[in-house]
Amino acid sequence: MRPMKVGVLTGGGDCPGLNAVIRAVVRKGVRVHGFEFVGYRDGWKGPLEGETMPLGIEQCRGILPRGGTILGSSRTNPLKVPDGVERIRANLERDGVDALVAIGGEDTLGVATRLSEVGVKVVGVPKTIDNDLSGTDFTFGFDTAVNIATEAIDRLHTTAESHHRVLVVEVMGRHAGWIALHSGIAGGANIVLIPEQPFDIDEVCALVKSRFESRYAPILVVSEGAVPRDGTGMTLQSGDVDDFGHVRLGGIGDRLAQEIERRVGCEARAVVLGHVQRGGSPTAFDRWLATRLGLHAVDAVAEGEFGVMTALRGTRIVRVPLADATGVLKTVSPEEYAEAQVFFG
Repeated sequence: MRPMKVGVLTGGGDCPGLNAVIRAVVRKGVRVHGFEFVGYRDGWKGPLEGETMPLGIEQCRGILPRGGTILGSSRTNPLKVPDGVERIRANLERDGVDALVAIGGEDTLGVATRLSEVGVKVVGVPKTIDNDLSGTDFTFGFDTAVNIATEAIDRLHTTAESHHRVLVVEVMGRHAGWIALHSGIAGGANIVLIPEQPFDIDEVCALVKSRFESRYAPILVVSEGAVPRDGTGMTLQSGDVDDFGHVRLGGIGDRLAQEIERRVGCEARAVVLGHVQRGGSPTAFDRWLATRLGLHAVDAVAEGEFGVMTALRGTRIVRVPLADATGVLKTVSPEEYAEAQVFFG
């Protein structure tokens, strides 16, 4: 009887900790369960087009502290391709793959959910710096992104004070403001603006004036998906739409800085952290979390429990249905946002 063969892929935006998951899945899968592995390149493009790479213990040496993913990634959506699901099933069968571990966020795991519904044996691992996946308390990559943003805010305080100017820090967060909220509190920001709570530009300018009156320069942190209360909508970097229907956001920081400068009469500058937040080496917490999620994912494969995602609940790793994990985005509640207001202004 041949050993079980497991495919592994990473989809969507890259994220610190992806390699730690791959390493954990492969090392335990080979050493404890006797599995063989194959890596699928560039997200769902791999199984869709049959693009593979060798994946064993040797390929996983030294990758724990590395950012990015040795498998590559993409935003390919096989559900938008005619007969995409059938092509994936056929390629998995051709490659002798018995089960699949899909590591990704809302979009990647949404595809995994659909494949599971038609009989593909798949286990999901939650990945996103945005921390917006339901079913898990934290996703790996989030802690690293928050630490990077916090360090940037720390550095910007001194230059803001030196030049008596407003600095607007734009961080990632399309529909959820977790990075902005956590880094804003940790970095001592004066104002945090998130997608869940449309902002009033007049109120923002009043807070800026108040901060200057106390002889300190304001720091604002804003999620890329934050929107004004006047209904003008998100700030788009371009009108391009990816395979999952997402437009490219960016520019709310510049938009705010220009408006503050015009209304308050002070100097204002925007700093866009962009992809810096998702690059580089993962923090210790993200290495720990990614490793544990990977170890439990390969155990789920060994136990024949498919259509699930590994998740962090408190300090325990549990398994939750993929459909529950991808059905609703986890966003900042009004209560959580209000709790932090005491620090703003």
